[in-house]
Amino acid sequence: MIYVFLANGFEEVEALTPVDFLRRCDLDVRTVGVSGPVAMGSHKIPVGCDLTVEELDLEGCDGVILPGGMPGTLNLEACEEVKNAVLWCAEHGKWIGAICAAPSVLGHLGLLKGKKATCFPGFEEELTGAEVLTDAVVRDGNIITSRGAGTASQFAFALIEAFCSPEQAARTKAGVQWRG
Repeated sequence: MIYVFLANGFEEVEALTPVDFLRRCDLDVRTVGVSGPVAMGSHKIPVGCDLTVEELDLEGCDGVILPGGMPGTLNLEACEEVKNAVLWCAEHGKWIGAICAAPSVLGHLGLLKGKKATCFPGFEEELTGAEVLTDAVVRDGNIITSRGAGTASQFAFALIEAFCSPEQAARTKAGVQWRG
């Protein structure tokens, strides 16, 4: 199970591109509403969530994804269940993905110390202890970070490579690019 947290003010492209691409791999991906069953995106697009944070069960969790956006990132960080899920994934060696401003949540939790990471320009100071790069996507250990909406597809492809076999990743990437 892969959980994608949606807090009011999330960046729609950064959340839904990974959900779409990972589901094309037949992975069990669930959107988790931080403030209830419907989350309002930063561009006023309401998205119905598969479950709420109160229904979250980390047993069987393979990873979590934090989309950016404002105030979505701030709302993610204000949610104890989100922070607990991220820390649980870190403790258990599960995948953690964060894009745009959301890597700041990882930085504030101390998860980027000694790691390479990237983020939306202007949030570099929030990546406490990280070696900050300007690459579109950075994978260091079990953490994948990305710069923003313009890199959402690259972020999704990096997540596919993390969660799938190389063969499945190649087939899905080829299919997504062909359809694109």
